[in-house]
Amino acid sequence: MNRSLALAGAVAVAAALAAGCGSGSTSASTASSTAVINAVGAENEYANVLAQVGGKYVHVTSILNNPNTDPHTFEASPQVAQKVSAATLIVQNGLGYDDWMTKMAQASPNAKRKVIVVQHVLGLPDSTPNPHLWYDPKTMPAVATVIAADLSALQPAYKAYFQANLKTFNSSLAPWLSAIAQFKAAYPGAPVATTEPVADYLLQAMGIDNLTPFRFQADLMNGVDPSPQDIALQNSFFTQHKAKVFVYNQQVVSSTTASIRKTALTAGVPVVGVYETMPPGYRYQSWMVAEVNAIKKAVASKTSTEKL
Repeated sequence: MNRSLALAGAVAVAAALAAGCGSGSTSASTASSTAVINAVGAENEYANVLAQVGGKYVHVTSILNNPNTDPHTFEASPQVAQKVSAATLIVQNGLGYDDWMTKMAQASPNAKRKVIVVQHVLGLPDSTPNPHLWYDPKTMPAVATVIAADLSALQPAYKAYFQANLKTFNSSLAPWLSAIAQFKAAYPGAPVATTEPVADYLLQAMGIDNLTPFRFQADLMNGVDPSPQDIALQNSFFTQHKAKVFVYNQQVVSSTTASIRKTALTAGVPVVGVYETMPPGYRYQSWMVAEVNAIKKAVASKTSTEKL
């Protein structure tokens, strides 16, 4: 299906729901009477943090939650539009990563709805080249703080509850931050190569030297074939044993990335898989710790962790 047509149809459904069709008004009144806030996270990592801060007073839906699909090719549906229409709190990434969410929310206006755009929370310009903000250790504490504030504005009676959950969430990040600091101290400047800039913010925090030029990462991220020269350069990081690890986006795989992965493995370079949406069985904190541990294992013992 044409992506723009799918989104147009979904937006039309959202507009109908906003006008009183379907079950939108019933859901809103039910949520109000039970003090439960309907919330939507465009990506499941944001939905997970929403749920942790909101606890029993928030019903959270995640839209992008399949680690086996490419988030960049997401097609909105009427079912998604209905969930967005019913939401009084939305968390989305911004930077063009989930513009479909903005269009859906605008199609079902709600004066009480709070919309958190992570890009704006972090004060990032539209020109920011890497949209994978959730890998930056500074992102989720800032987002969780705004989530707690907006939930408190929607349900002031439970402000202390939301603030307590926020404190618990921030404290629970300590093992991840400690793992980052320990790796940075033990393996300063460890050289790696990457496909896309999915985990670049985390790699930077870990003090890792990413050998792959950003133009190559951006080409793959944007569905552009890299130049033969850039592919040759990327392969040389493995054949010349310059990179200790190949950090591989498991959700956007092509013949180009598969060929480079094969080159890395043939050269004895371990591969670590990273994801754009949180894999099943994790919450945000444990997912981030698992990625750091996988990279550490690859550097320390040349062991691949291609899938979490």
